[in-house]
Amino acid sequence: MTFHDPRLHAYRPDLADEQLRGRVEADRYVVGRPFHIRVGTLPLRSEPSPESPQASELLFGEPVSVFDIANGWAWVQNSVDGYVGYVEAKGLASGQDIPTHRVSVLRTYLYAEANLKSPARELLSMNSPVSVASIDGPFCRVADGGWIWAEHLAPADVFESDHGDVAFRFVGTPYLWGGRSSVGLDCSGLVQMALLRCGTSAPRDSDMQAQSLGTAVPFGGEQAVLARGDLVFWPGHVGIWLSADQFMHANATHMLTVVEPFEDADRRIREATGDRVSVVRRP
Repeated sequence: MTFHDPRLHAYRPDLADEQLRGRVEADRYVVGRPFHIRVGTLPLRSEPSPESPQASELLFGEPVSVFDIANGWAWVQNSVDGYVGYVEAKGLASGQDIPTHRVSVLRTYLYAEANLKSPARELLSMNSPVSVASIDGPFCRVADGGWIWAEHLAPADVFESDHGDVAFRFVGTPYLWGGRSSVGLDCSGLVQMALLRCGTSAPRDSDMQAQSLGTAVPFGGEQAVLARGDLVFWPGHVGIWLSADQFMHANATHMLTVVEPFEDADRRIREATGDRVSVVRRP
């Protein structure tokens, strides 16, 4: 049968998504059940173990399809980017609400009451979807319970226009393998979050992004062909070109999201890995 990327298709020898019947082999097939994330962030792991590396991260309110729950772990597919993995089932709530708003600032709190002195239940990151049930002064009550400062939300269909500007807000955020939040994220997570805030869906990993985002820009090393917001890829890495002396990326050298001259980043990558820029894409 045709190879299907297991990062984006839910199948195991014993179980697979019903939609993959006839395309992959499995002992049985099931229809995914609708759930959503009920905590600020939830690690998505390759295996059902807290010792398994974080492959990605799910944000509060994001919808998922659940194919299996066993021993406290749920096998899910994120409906936002299609990524498949295991999460702790206690971080899920059943059902999926249609989001009316999304967190538009870098991060904000979900409060127990419409009062800034009330306990903060969760820390929510940019792009977390919420369904607003009511408004009380400067606070919005979300369908799952809890209150968010209204000015920290934007209507679900209102987006920004400059993903470079959005990404710049993450400068100083720690590098975290698999991260997608304002508390920690990796190179492709930065790109995905910045584009999502501007209304552009993006795959999760840099190899997927390099193959599918926008249009390819012919690049032979001349920076003159680059434009603000271009995505520059090396094997296993991506960053956002703003100008010759402003190249932004979350990287494991600084263990931060930083802005530095493009030539410095390019030279360091070539010296460390021997890799050169593989492709430039313009979203």
